[in-house]
Amino acid sequence: MLSDKVLYIRNLDNCPPSYLEDPGRREFFEIVWLQDENALHVPQHSFQTLRGDWIYLIPPYRVHQLNKAGKKGLLISFKRELLEGDLKEFLLDVFRMFNIQGEFSCLQVDEENTKRLATIFQLLNEEYQKPTLHLIMIKALLKVFLLQLIQLKEQHFTMQDINEKRVYEFMLLLESNYLEERTTEFYADNLGISAKRLNQILKEKLNKTGVQLIHDRLVLEAKRQIIHSENTIKEISFNLGFKDRSYFSRFFKQHSGQTPQEFQFSVNKHVQEHANTLIN
Repeated sequence: MLSDKVLYIRNLDNCPPSYLEDPGRREFFEIVWLQDENALHVPQHSFQTLRGDWIYLIPPYRVHQLNKAGKKGLLISFKRELLEGDLKEFLLDVFRMFNIQGEFSCLQVDEENTKRLATIFQLLNEEYQKPTLHLIMIKALLKVFLLQLIQLKEQHFTMQDINEKRVYEFMLLLESNYLEERTTEFYADNLGISAKRLNQILKEKLNKTGVQLIHDRLVLEAKRQIIHSENTIKEISFNLGFKDRSYFSRFFKQHSGQTPQEFQFSVNKHVQEHANTLIN
């Protein structure tokens, strides 16, 4: 169903199982817009209320599936090719916005921004419903919608204290460097603070140290590759910078409770039982 699509829009309450189970779905960026609902996760930051409009930004090749069953709202899924040819700075902002927290990024939307996004979405959806997609118009409207989300993301972090901003900057650095740089000192130096201070901030805000977050990111990437690539465990180990496969296996089990082979087996079993790669 999705193989010949670059954009997919639905109300959450009538999103067919065929979409959720389609293997091509893993290639799509997903925007899940909950409307007048409680959050699907336990927010790490302090929000005014847990009920309202929430936007979840889910990158391609995610490992987990957010449970959206029975929720009111909208789903916008699009392929990366809809963004190609645009300014590099815009593309980087989009990728960072979707990947900042690994599995998903979340925004709470106030009434003013809800109205603004709804206006843009209406135009986008009208184009999407036409018998023939006009890609130039679709690309332009999607870009405006994403730019609005980028601005909303920036507003959220500029309202936070200096340490919230440092966490945000750390996560951006981590996303770009985790394969090569695995010491807290590297990230602290780039932020202009000591490693000890960075660990204090991360512990306070995320209840994890720098090294723990680096390891979490490595394990997340390992899971993605085990699920979505055809590489062997040995090849995945090498791709992630582990020269010794046995060390990689110990590392993976220490942080996930399973060896890579056990995780792969559990995913394959899930696929056979549920016909998709979505795991809890």
